[in-house]
Amino acid sequence: MNKTAVIIKREYITRVRKKSFIIMTILAPILMAALIILPTVLMMSDRDKDFKKIAVIEDGSDLFKNVIPNTKDAEFVYLENVNVNDLKGTFEEAGYYGILYISPEVINIPNAIQLISKKQPSIGLLDHISGSLEKEIEKQKLLAYNIEDLDGILKSIRTNIDIQTIKIDDSGQAKETSTGIAMVLAYLGGLLMYMLVFIFGSQVMRGVIEEKTSRVVEVIVSSVKPVQLMLGKIIGIALVGLTQFMIWVILTVGAVAFVKGTVLKESGLTEITQNMPQNILSEDNIPAEAEETIEALSPEMAEFSKMFESALNQDWLLIIFAFIFYFITGYFLYASVFAAIGSAVDNETETQQFMLPVTIPIILGLMVAVGTMQNPESSLSFWCSIIPLTSPIVMMARIPFGVPAWQIILSMALMVITFLAFVWMAAKIYRTGILMYGKKTSWKELWKWLKYSA
Repeated sequence: MNKTAVIIKREYITRVRKKSFIIMTILAPILMAALIILPTVLMMSDRDKDFKKIAVIEDGSDLFKNVIPNTKDAEFVYLENVNVNDLKGTFEEAGYYGILYISPEVINIPNAIQLISKKQPSIGLLDHISGSLEKEIEKQKLLAYNIEDLDGILKSIRTNIDIQTIKIDDSGQAKETSTGIAMVLAYLGGLLMYMLVFIFGSQVMRGVIEEKTSRVVEVIVSSVKPVQLMLGKIIGIALVGLTQFMIWVILTVGAVAFVKGTVLKESGLTEITQNMPQNILSEDNIPAEAEETIEALSPEMAEFSKMFESALNQDWLLIIFAFIFYFITGYFLYASVFAAIGSAVDNETETQQFMLPVTIPIILGLMVAVGTMQNPESSLSFWCSIIPLTSPIVMMARIPFGVPAWQIILSMALMVITFLAFVWMAAKIYRTGILMYGKKTSWKELWKWLKYSA
């Protein structure tokens, strides 16, 4: 066992001292945040630098004149007595981005409208046009019923709904949650598990191949058993991954403490949250001073504060514990397979025939995890969170939405049994393959090594 500890120490110290480890430990949280924030910012921002001037032509009517409001990125110019066919060939020279042709039949035929342009229009522009026309058509249809003061009625009945989600635990305590936060955590948990298991598992395989091709392994196994060498390499790289994860946790806790102690403290929301009743379902109204403070906040700050508090209400102890458990067991499961593959080949090119059956469950788990964000209680999500080959990724995507304790226990028990079985089988292949040279290995050959008992 002392020899295994020496190998673990060597693998760990060698890798954590690398500049790549330090750089990725710092950059990974930034890149992960950018991966989430940037698409949202790009989708929500209206910073379209190309101002669009669109000619609007109606076919023999003026039902929709001045109905589509201008935006900061688009202007709608309503043309009269102009034939759309005459303008098709010259609209760009006239300074127009495109032509919006509206037929009166659009009231009965939804697709009786065309946007003619030489560039593909953005989805935001199409939504703005269709939304404006839909409201006007609905208004015109209501006017046919001769309703008095229709504009005032429509304005008075216009309502926005913001659903608050309240989660009640077994003790009866209620906490405000957010489906959006749960979806983000599910996405992060599944993707991060996929990346760590695959990246660190591949490192084991490459390390085994390097030692085998350089013939260093022949010297090592003269004093260390092949099984000890394999376990030392796997455990050492696992500790590297855990070290990186714990640094990320510490950085995240520091960032949360900074935001809570500066941004939210300045906005006064921290004091509001602390003074709110513990069971918000038992109170009819929020205190008046809290309402005044919330109203004083900008909409962006109020929304950020609400999302931040909802994120803090997640069961972080369970999430962190589950992540560490599934990373260790999932990593050992796949890393042992990667180690066996590395021992069976002479170079990395030969690994391709063995990699496909190994990577398919990992990719399948990631795909199911993405679908789990939409329906965490589906049968597919349930079974993939129980089956050991996919459960590390899918279960991490389900936990933020709430998973019964018996499902987590069953999944963890199956993971432990499976990863122990995989390590045992990989060790039998590794001890034979690590000293095998010059022979192209097949699945049939691996099966023989697995049954070899000497």
